[in-house]
Amino acid sequence: MSKYRQRQAFEQALTVMNDGDPATAVAICQAALAEAPGDIDLLTLLGVSQIANRKPAQAVEPLQRAVQAAPRFARARENLGQALVMLGQPDEALAHLQQALQFDPGNTPLRLKLAHTLAMLGKGEEADALFEEAFAMDPHRGRLAEAGEQLQAGNSAECQKICQAILAESPNDVNALRLMAKVAGENNHWRQAERFLLRALEVAPAYNEARMDLARVLKQLDRIDEAVACAAEAVAHNPRNPNTHYLHAGMLSINGEHEAALQAYERATPEGVYHPAAWLGKGHLLKTLGRQAEGIAAYRKAIAQRPNFGEVYWSLANLKTFRFSEDEIADMERRLAEHDLDQESQVHFRFTLGKAYEDQGQYARAFEHYAQACAQHRPGLYYDPVETRVVNQRIREVFARPFLEEQKNNGCQDPAPIFIIGMPRSGSTLIEQILASHSQVEGTAELPEMGRVVSMVSARSREENYPEAAQWLKPADWQELGEAYLQRTLRHRKGRPFFTDKMPNNFPSVGLIHLVLPNAKIIDARRHPLDSCFGCFKQHFANGQAFSYDLLEIGDYFLEYRAMMRHWQEVLPGRVLEVRYEEMVGDQERQTRRLLAHCGLDFEEACLRFYETDRPVRTASSEQVRQPIYASSVNHWRHFESELAPLAELLADEIAEWEAVPRGR
Repeated sequence: MSKYRQRQAFEQALTVMNDGDPATAVAICQAALAEAPGDIDLLTLLGVSQIANRKPAQAVEPLQRAVQAAPRFARARENLGQALVMLGQPDEALAHLQQALQFDPGNTPLRLKLAHTLAMLGKGEEADALFEEAFAMDPHRGRLAEAGEQLQAGNSAECQKICQAILAESPNDVNALRLMAKVAGENNHWRQAERFLLRALEVAPAYNEARMDLARVLKQLDRIDEAVACAAEAVAHNPRNPNTHYLHAGMLSINGEHEAALQAYERATPEGVYHPAAWLGKGHLLKTLGRQAEGIAAYRKAIAQRPNFGEVYWSLANLKTFRFSEDEIADMERRLAEHDLDQESQVHFRFTLGKAYEDQGQYARAFEHYAQACAQHRPGLYYDPVETRVVNQRIREVFARPFLEEQKNNGCQDPAPIFIIGMPRSGSTLIEQILASHSQVEGTAELPEMGRVVSMVSARSREENYPEAAQWLKPADWQELGEAYLQRTLRHRKGRPFFTDKMPNNFPSVGLIHLVLPNAKIIDARRHPLDSCFGCFKQHFANGQAFSYDLLEIGDYFLEYRAMMRHWQEVLPGRVLEVRYEEMVGDQERQTRRLLAHCGLDFEEACLRFYETDRPVRTASSEQVRQPIYASSVNHWRHFESELAPLAELLADEIAEWEAVPRGR
C-alpha cells in the first residue's frame, strides 16, 4: 500500500470515528493494516477506535506494537495506558501514562488520565496535584475530554454533570452543547437534544458535526422533511466528506425519495473510498426497489471492504430467495470460530447460517443456529409478557361494546385507509402487494402513525394515559385524531384514493381505529400458529418485535394476539376480515375477490399478477412477493416439529381451533 493510500485510509477512519462510528473505523484500520502492518498511525488509531468501541482488550495489541515501533510516541502510550485502566490494570497503565506525559507535557487530557489512575492506586496527593495542574492549563479542554470519555464508557450522567458545569461558566461552549445533546439522545429526550444542537449551530454555524447530529435527531422526532434538509445542508458545508452523503442518502430513502437517495449513495461510495456502511445502505435501497442483482452486488462490495460485517451476510439471507454456496457457508462458520467478532456480528452470522442450512434441508442444524442467535440477542432487549397481558386487558376493558356504541361515527369519515394487522411473518406483505396492484390503492409501508395517535390520546388527558384516557375524549376529538392520522400519512401517498397501512402490531388498536376512522377497512392476516410463530423466531427484525427471540414468549404473544382478535370479533362483529395465508395460496382468485369486496373495490386482473407490480417493498418478504404464489411455505413448521414441541404444547388449543375451521370459505 502506498503512503498516499495509507494516509487516505487513516483520514477516512478518523472521520468515521469522530462521527460516532468506531466499529467502522476499526474495520478501516484493520483492512489498511493488512497491507501496511507497520503503520504506527493506523495501529494507534485502531487502538483508539477499539477503546471508543468499548473493547479495550482488542486495543492493547495494536497499541503495544505502536509503542514498540515508536517508544517516544506519546499518543500510543497514552491510549495503551487508558486501555489497561479500563481492563482493571492500573499498575501496568501507570508507567505508560507517566512516560507519555514526559513526551507530551502540554497534553491536558493525558494529565487528567494520569491523575485518575493515581487516584485509583490510592496516591491521592499526587493525583490532586495533577488535577490542579490540568485545570489551570485549560479547564474546559480537560473537562470536555473527561466528559467525552465518560460518555464513551456509558456513564452519561457523569458526562452530563461535567458539561453542565462547563456551560455554567461558558454558556456558548459548542462542544459541551453537542455532548449534552448526545446525553439527551441516550435518554430518548430528542426535543432537548434538538435545543442543544440548535444552540451550538447558532454559536458556530460551520460546526458540521453538530449539523449531522441534528439531522439524526430530527429523524428521531419523525420530522423527516426537516431531517432531509438538514442533511443536505451538511453536504453543502462539506461535500468532500462521504459521511455527509451517506447521511443524506439515508434520510432521502426514509422519505421515499429513492432516486435521489441512490445518487447520494453513489457520492458516498466513489472508487477507492472505504465505506461498507454506505454500500450496505445502498444494497437495502436497491432491494426495496426490486433491483435484486444490483442490491446483491452492493452487499458484496460491503463484504469485500469489511469481511466480518455480519449484518451484510444477514441482509443477503434476508432476501429469502438468495442461496449461499458451500464455500460461503464454510467461510461463515470459520469466521464464527476463529475471529473475535462482536456480539452483534455473531448474532447476524448465526441467523444467516440458520437460513443457509434451512435452505439445504439441514433443519436440526438450522434450528441450532437460530436458537443460539436468539439466546445471544434476547438479553439486550426489554420485553415483559406480563406487562403486555395487563395492557391488552386494560384495552379490552375500555373498548367494550357500550363505549364503542356511545362513540361510534364521531371520527373522520374518510374511507382511504386499509389497515393490515396480525402477527409478523403471517402473509401481510402478500395481502398488501395484492391490494397495491389495484389501480385505486397506494401501497405504503409499516406506518408508525397509529402508534402516534395513541400517544396523542394520552397527551389530551392530564390524569390518565391510553387506553383509559380515551374515555375522556369529546366527540370532536375523535375526528381530529382521524384527520391527524391522515395528515401524517400524506408523505407516503401519491394521490390514489385508498392506501394500505401494514403495521402488524396495530392489532390491539382495532377499537381505536374504528372510532377515529369508522370507514377504514381492517384485515387480519393469519397463518398456521406454528408457522406464524416460528417465522418470527427465525427472523432478525431490524426494529421492534422484542417478543420474537424466545419461543415461549412468542407463544405468549400469539395468545395475546388471538385474545385481542376474539374481543374485536365479539364487540365489533364483521368489522375485521380474516384472511388466511394458506387459503390465499390454495385458491388465489376466490380469496382475492373476497379481499377486494371487503375493501369496496372492483375486481381487477392485475391483483392476481401482483408479482408484476413495480413498487418499493421494505419488509423481509420483498423478494417473495415479486414472484407468483407458491405453496412451499405452507406447514413448513413440520420440518422442525420436534424442536417446536414446547411451543406446540403451549398453543395446543389454538392449533386445534385453527385445524377445525373448514377450508375454502
